[in-house]
Amino acid sequence: MSKRTATWLAWSMCAFSLALIALSFLLIVLILNLNTPTYFYWLEPTAIAVGYSVIGAILVPRLPHHPIGWICCAIGILGAVEHFSGEYAVYALLAQPGPVAGGGQAALWLSLWPWILMIGLIVFLILLFPTGRLPSRRWRWFAWLSAAVTLIAATLAAISPDAVLYTLGPSDTGFISLPNPLGVEGLPNLNRPVQALVLILALVATVSLVVVRLRRARGVERLQIKWLIYAGAIGFGGMILRTYFSPLIGESWGQWVGYLVVAVGVLGGPAAIGIAILRYRIYEIDLIINRTLVYGSLTATLALFYFGSVTALQYLFSLLTGQSNTLAIVASTLAIAALFIPLRKRIQSFIDRRFYRRKYDAAKTLEAFGSRLRDQTDLERISEDLGEVVDETMQPSHISLWLRFPSSSPPSPPERSERGSSEARSRSISKQSEPPPQ
Repeated sequence: MSKRTATWLAWSMCAFSLALIALSFLLIVLILNLNTPTYFYWLEPTAIAVGYSVIGAILVPRLPHHPIGWICCAIGILGAVEHFSGEYAVYALLAQPGPVAGGGQAALWLSLWPWILMIGLIVFLILLFPTGRLPSRRWRWFAWLSAAVTLIAATLAAISPDAVLYTLGPSDTGFISLPNPLGVEGLPNLNRPVQALVLILALVATVSLVVVRLRRARGVERLQIKWLIYAGAIGFGGMILRTYFSPLIGESWGQWVGYLVVAVGVLGGPAAIGIAILRYRIYEIDLIINRTLVYGSLTATLALFYFGSVTALQYLFSLLTGQSNTLAIVASTLAIAALFIPLRKRIQSFIDRRFYRRKYDAAKTLEAFGSRLRDQTDLERISEDLGEVVDETMQPSHISLWLRFPSSSPPSPPERSERGSSEARSRSISKQSEPPPQ
């Protein structure tokens, strides 16, 4: 396939996915106007369809023979099909039954199994990322097993007698069990076992990425895998927040925060793939992870302190005065403002010591050398200290230090042509040890 044909095909697939997403949101508006619950799984497939379709259309023209770009395009289309078919099934069977009921039955069947193929392609994406090849030949059996499990699971979901249609109402989530238009009577309901099987497969593939790829990778490939793991961690954290912590909080804003984090994580997946494959600003991942750990821990700590202090002070004021007082909120806010900077410094120091020990030790060594440099006047001593600092922080195999001294008197013209207007002296420190691995 030529580069021009690949570019046209990739952008056509992207346009098709985005058009289906636009139609899906049009259906959402129509459904809400009829006071009917919408399709529950609207966020994840929308983010997947937009993110993976766009990244695939960007990658394919630059790397037409790399499988990652084409897999991203296919994942985007399946996400768009899942969202559109789910919304159309709700609209045709629940919100506006009647003339479009036949199309609703087809959409209901189509909403049952594309997500399984989408998960299967994500598994292959993880296995092939970032080189486009399996980690080794011994992983071929797992690739064939993944393909077989995905196809079997999609087939079982497509012929299961019951079709579960999840809906999202104004305040709660429910599901409606409808007969599968192409289901085989007599078969047990296989929705739950199929979901568990596919999720276990995805979990095994993710563990293989962390354990096998990350441990063996070096240099740029290690940074590429870090980008993908970082995005996956954000998405997983958002799902945990939305699923488990939002019901405990009991507030709608907690659920929307979970939705926002999930959207960022899901969109971050294809964004991380694009950064890793195109190698755009790829070396900033360690700094981004560091800042995420620092400010994420800081936000969680301050939030716990704020709600705890407000609750405790409100209880104290109610005991003393018999009624609640807004002074508790004011005092807690002032305490948060006073604790922000010192707490951030402590968390930053802890994370640097715990997760970035080598860089932390190097920074401390350079800081100590800077302090000595301000008070040191002996050039020989400075040269020795500089060599020790470079050796300790960077661990090179060889160090050469060139010092330039102004001449006390102008040299003769022949000497000027050879040495210039200064004298040079070289200090070399040879080491037999190899530099540490990246």
